[in-house]
Amino acid sequence: MYAIIDVETTGTAATYGKLTEIAIILHDGINTTDTFNTLINPECNIPYNITRLTGITNEMVANAPKFYEIAKKIIELTAGRIFVAHNAMFDYSFVKEEFKRLGYDFKRKTICTVKLGRKLLPGYRSYSLGNICADLGIQITDRHRAIGDALATTKLFEILIHQNNLLNSSLFVNQTYPLPKEKMDSIPSKTGVYYFYDSSGTIIYIGKSKDIHQRVLTHMSNTQTKKALEMRDKIADISWEETGSELVALLLESAEIKFNKPFYNRSQRRSVYNYGLFASEDSDGYINLRINKIDDNEIPLTTFHFQQEGVDYLHNLVQKYALCLKLCHLDNNPGGCFNAFVHKCHGACTGIETSESYNLRVNNSIRPLLYRTPNFFIIDSGRMKDEHSVIKISNGRYVGFGYISKDYVTDDLDLLNDCIRKYNDNRDIRTIIKGYINRSKNLRIIEVKDNPF
Repeated sequence: MYAIIDVETTGTAATYGKLTEIAIILHDGINTTDTFNTLINPECNIPYNITRLTGITNEMVANAPKFYEIAKKIIELTAGRIFVAHNAMFDYSFVKEEFKRLGYDFKRKTICTVKLGRKLLPGYRSYSLGNICADLGIQITDRHRAIGDALATTKLFEILIHQNNLLNSSLFVNQTYPLPKEKMDSIPSKTGVYYFYDSSGTIIYIGKSKDIHQRVLTHMSNTQTKKALEMRDKIADISWEETGSELVALLLESAEIKFNKPFYNRSQRRSVYNYGLFASEDSDGYINLRINKIDDNEIPLTTFHFQQEGVDYLHNLVQKYALCLKLCHLDNNPGGCFNAFVHKCHGACTGIETSESYNLRVNNSIRPLLYRTPNFFIIDSGRMKDEHSVIKISNGRYVGFGYISKDYVTDDLDLLNDCIRKYNDNRDIRTIIKGYINRSKNLRIIEVKDNPF
């Protein structure tokens, strides 16, 4: 009925980390029925800080089985059982990722004893395994080793089962969902965007996840807020679009929310960016900044919902970088700007400061808004093994995304350009792309020096 699992790993991110140990304790809801525990050769170096935490060294795992050698055993032990763990998404994500590398889609229902502890045993100072076990009198031997933590989680789980029964709660029975079991089972454990519909076929929520199936299960079991319960009760159908790339999922989610304006995405659905910050060089060589209405002729550095929002942003740049009010089109009086009068402007508006000196500060002020290069393609993972996703930036503006076969040469600009599905650019999109580039060290970027598109 339950497989209580703990893993030790080489790091904190399943995408890059590997398993070094796994413990599986089978439980029927009353007693332990079987136990499995083994070290795993991660086929990579174990960082020193991880060894200090777990005590697992490279020498200890050198002759241990590799994951593929125990994969079948794990499938057999967990088949038809609920995956139980303390902070379940951590352990589950690592096991799923190991199977993903083998080309197998490992999918189990999960129970997190952290979340259950907060629901059934409220009021404790902390729900970390060490602290909650100490408060409940559960002794942990071999802390930060898989079997020690799994045994402690088992004892905690038995307390939670008992408390659940005392409260006449149904947290441990098979949950019923608004959607048919066949529909729930068909949801892929893949990266992408998902859509919830009400009984009239209206989209009420759009989300993205690296594991659509698990995220949907989380929605279905979320009873912590009135909004979550209300939305859950209105869900009548679901659809999804696999993206392969997390970046594409983020971009598609943002675009779809702004286009469809789902009721339960209220905080994310604003889409009207009417004003932008623009830069241009005047006849004397000074860079001018201004807030203008957006049209199709110029590309803004960033966008704003309202004109005053943009004006306030520009005033902050003026103050922070000692820019000229007149050259920022915030002072239309004749002569020098007001800040020059109070010695807060260096005199660009009166010709005292050179354009070279002034433009240096202007460029510093807008640098955070710019991509490192104005024309480039981002090559990321596709929906299938033989596919790449492609994201296009042209003249500093997001154009859209598409997919291309790995059989094609990815630096063929015509092929890359032809696969792009066009989408709108806005400030949210730029934040998403720049943040993803900064986080992803191994992301492939193809710069285009002379942009023909």
